[in-house]
Amino acid sequence: MKNYLFLLALFASFVSWSQNVQVDANTYSPQQLIEDILVDSNCITNVNVTNVVGGDFGDSDLSYGYFDATGSSFPFQSGVVLSTGRLNNVQGPNTSLSDDDAPNWNGDNDLETVLDESSTLNATIIEFNFEAVANQISFRYIFASEEYQEGNNNTCQYSDLFGFLIRPDGTTQYENIAVVPGTETPIKVTTVHSGIPGGGGCDPINEGYFGGWNDTSAPINFNGQTAILTAVADVIPNTTYHVKLVIADHINYRYDSAVFLEAGSFQLSADLGPDRLIANYNALCTDETLILDAFQTNADSYTWFQNGIELTSETSATYEVTQSGTYDVEVTVNGTCIAYGGITVEYSSDPIVFDTTLIACDIDLDGFTTYNLWDASLVITGSDQNLTVVDFYETQTGAEGSDIGLIEDPSNYLNTSIGQTVYARVVNRNGCISVAQVILDIANNPVSLDAFPACDDNNDGITIFSIADLESHVLNNPDVPNTANITFYASEADLINQDNPFTSEYENISNPYVDELFIQIRDNGNCFAYTTLPLAVFDSPEILDDETLIYCLNEYPETIVVESGVIGHGTLTYEWFLNGTILFLNSESIQINEIGIYTVIATNTNGCSISREITVNPSNIATIESIAVNDGVENNTIAITVSGEGDYEYALDYGVYQDEPFFSNVLADTHLLLIRDKNGCGVITEEVAVFGFPKFFTPNGDGINDTWNPKGISAKTRAIRIKIFDRYGKLIKEIGTSENSWDGTFNGKLLKTDDYWYLATLPNGRTFTGHFTLKR
Repeated sequence: MKNYLFLLALFASFVSWSQNVQVDANTYSPQQLIEDILVDSNCITNVNVTNVVGGDFGDSDLSYGYFDATGSSFPFQSGVVLSTGRLNNVQGPNTSLSDDDAPNWNGDNDLETVLDESSTLNATIIEFNFEAVANQISFRYIFASEEYQEGNNNTCQYSDLFGFLIRPDGTTQYENIAVVPGTETPIKVTTVHSGIPGGGGCDPINEGYFGGWNDTSAPINFNGQTAILTAVADVIPNTTYHVKLVIADHINYRYDSAVFLEAGSFQLSADLGPDRLIANYNALCTDETLILDAFQTNADSYTWFQNGIELTSETSATYEVTQSGTYDVEVTVNGTCIAYGGITVEYSSDPIVFDTTLIACDIDLDGFTTYNLWDASLVITGSDQNLTVVDFYETQTGAEGSDIGLIEDPSNYLNTSIGQTVYARVVNRNGCISVAQVILDIANNPVSLDAFPACDDNNDGITIFSIADLESHVLNNPDVPNTANITFYASEADLINQDNPFTSEYENISNPYVDELFIQIRDNGNCFAYTTLPLAVFDSPEILDDETLIYCLNEYPETIVVESGVIGHGTLTYEWFLNGTILFLNSESIQINEIGIYTVIATNTNGCSISREITVNPSNIATIESIAVNDGVENNTIAITVSGEGDYEYALDYGVYQDEPFFSNVLADTHLLLIRDKNGCGVITEEVAVFGFPKFFTPNGDGINDTWNPKGISAKTRAIRIKIFDRYGKLIKEIGTSENSWDGTFNGKLLKTDDYWYLATLPNGRTFTGHFTLKR
């Protein structure tokens, strides 16, 4: 305290004030950090720092020092901070990862022993001794860490470690006072947070002591922090105690943490216990009181305050709380020293519960049956998720707290009297109790259900029933509430024992055509009725498989018949569709001249239907696009190109049909080309001339080969002109118009044996040339 004001003024001359926490590793010695910053009290004496350990970064930075938060949103204005990384990386904003390491920076065995952990490193330690005139001391702190990662399940698994270890000087057994209030649980990332949702996440834990997640505007460079916490230690007045403030990385140096100790908060304390808050689930109930005990061994006087107002009539060491408020006590010790204590107490209202009637079905109508008392829970609590029905009792006094008449198995309770009342104990999260009455009643509502019809495509009387369809059938009955829940069983025994309910489907394998299900109807959590549901299975019409037909476009508007394909007879109705559009026809067959997909639905008098698709595809006779003839050569060929909707095959001169539109080795002649649609829509023909010129002829009058007769000339090709020349180029004969052969004469005279040349010209200008021999 002696030098504190001077040093603070000196420090203010060079600290750059901002909206972020600022740090200083050099202005204060460890002794000054503890004696003048953290303690700063004449009632805590003989403060002596005995050991300091921190990271050696090879420069002026340390891993501990002074912090100033003036002008920022940080809860403490100033104090001492210990970190597992560089001190300079403590100050805000939270825009970088504090992730530091240093050579030979080890962990701490005492911390590992007290917290039952291992594998610490990068430990920052300040140890000191002190004496106090009172029997309790306390100080306030905030733990912050980069290992707080919002939305990341690593927050559920990893945490650095720290402890405020205290023991009487000269002893070896430390106590850790950095714990969740009212517990022995060490403060860590994994023990104080608001929960990580999603797969692999975790529920909130000690959420009331979590300060919050930090974004980039935070005044410190850590991802999250606790709320303000208080470390409290019982001490023997005027006895020397040893304190070890220690924080360390766990397992590896990654993701640093820090603990902030508020300046001047190390003081005499009168611990009144943890705050009793609704948010912490430890508030008082309406019929409870709380005795606050501020007893100090060397106390001179006790002054109590409620909500900041002195309670002048209260001067004893204890005070009984009967209403919500903030309570403080000042205990004067040794005439001048004051031990401070404070607590906030909230009262939780008792649970709001609702009396109800639980209705069960009584099969044998004797007034006694089995109840699942838990079925009344939602009504009792009004579906309030903050309330829990914990037990049921046969007596109200038992439910209120005496536990007389506890019902051991509420899920299977047989009533002891007709119209019996049982009692539900309901608690809220603060443990406050209310009692609700549950009247046990019997339901005898008459419900008669029509048979549920189903159709069987296999016509064996067995089919699969959809439970959803069965539920709709039951709910459509005017005697059944439309809010009811329906449960289906195969036998009465299963219904009574609540065994083997059907949840998605049921198949009547054991009872073809006619079957019966046993059902339980419940409404608003209560039994409404037991009844049976008859099942009736009807055969469906039998029908042929889908098929494909052909319609010949060249025969339009002639029609073809499309049959329904129904097998057998009976009273049926028919619906016909073309490409999904109804045709409004009710007949077993129809006449059509359109291509498309025809669908017929045949329905019998039981309402069972079956459908069939008939796909009508188009076909047509061929249209010749071109015929390419390569003739007058050794291997004459014909190539045909056609168009049309059909599937075509080809033949010459009524020969064998082939798939390929190509013929080779065709003899020179006039041929008849046939093109046939495989789908039966018809044949077209075309005359094709394949020209050929004989190599010789023998005009000797024997009737064999007496004329030179070119092949392929027909009525369609008579326009061909063929000129014949002797070896000297003299025109001997011209054929092709009125005649198509030469007899070997010129002007009525027989020509001698010799070679002759020809020039054949088609109307399109195509020509053939060659020579042949006349032999006598």
